[in-house]
Amino acid sequence: MHDIDIEDIEYQRHDGTPLLARLHVPRGPGPFALLAEVHGGAWCRGTRLDEDGLNQALARRGIVVAALDFRQPPQSGYPASLADINHALRWLKANAGRWRSQPQRVGVMGLSSGAHQALLAAMRPRDPRYAALPLPGHAEVDATPAFAVLCWPVIDPLGRYRYAKALRAGGQPYPEAIDRVIPDHERYWPDEAAMAEGSPLQALERGEPAHLPPLLYLQGEADLMHPREQLDRFVAAYAQAGGSVELKLYPGEDTGFISRRPDAPASADALQQIAAFVQRHGGGASR
Repeated sequence: MHDIDIEDIEYQRHDGTPLLARLHVPRGPGPFALLAEVHGGAWCRGTRLDEDGLNQALARRGIVVAALDFRQPPQSGYPASLADINHALRWLKANAGRWRSQPQRVGVMGLSSGAHQALLAAMRPRDPRYAALPLPGHAEVDATPAFAVLCWPVIDPLGRYRYAKALRAGGQPYPEAIDRVIPDHERYWPDEAAMAEGSPLQALERGEPAHLPPLLYLQGEADLMHPREQLDRFVAAYAQAGGSVELKLYPGEDTGFISRRPDAPASADALQQIAAFVQRHGGGASR
């Protein structure tokens, strides 16, 4: 296990307001895999500090983790956060040597809505809307990641929105968070057409060309916030398009189990699965 250093660094600024990345950096010679972490919160809530426990645990296993802040409503909705994440991936690749990593070792991880954004950024690294923010001195660097880790992603925003509305219309019992995520969908997305356009699942089913990095997909089998039917369709569509998905399902576990129950056996296994996957595809040093 590694000792680690933690620092907050400004990677972008909008209207005088800085966006920060919290870097968790293992001590040692490296080279290390580097993971951009995109927090959840239904696109509207949360900060780079949300997954500090998970990020520190990964860093102690020899992985540089950069936890990102990005624009959220009411400041901006879709696709502004994707522009920030795309810019962050390019910034991390351009500066990877500062943290004893290399551009080809940079991947992305997200949780819930963060996993949706991480995957959309990975699938569309050269989308002109997402790549709109310049990175001075590094015009040649793109946002293509080497791999992606998805923790219970909102894999189809339109499908989840309609699913949540149907659950609420059917009356209790349903997960309490349903009452929060419906208005969050409406704050972030301009309309249902945008939800469909920004859906990784629907993009694949439309036959849209996409970058398809190797994926690790984790989800609890008791998770009612992220419909299983959409997961199954996505895994099939990603494979059909030529991509590779390692799917890890956890019986009895609900959404967010890694941070909610960090000492549970399922959480320990998920942490080990993430670390092993990142080391395998990012080629990092560990001990």
